[in-house]
Amino acid sequence: MSSTTNDRSGLMRKIGVVTTLIDAIREFSKGHRGSGLVLLVAAALSSRIPGIGTAASLLLRAYRRLR
Repeated sequence: MSSTTNDRSGLMRKIGVVTTLIDAIREFSKGHRGSGLVLLVAAALSSRIPGIGTAASLLLRAYRRLR
């Protein structure tokens, strides 16, 4: 792999972690502790499992709409 590809994948991984953390903070601020905790754990796992934070966020939003 080229250096540029590695830089981009690392940047995308960091962006995924940060956006999931932002979603977690928003959930905590709304008083949704459970959702905030799920997103916080997903953010921590996002550094090892790319996309899990995005998946968790989307699943929580879908759950809320269907509820």
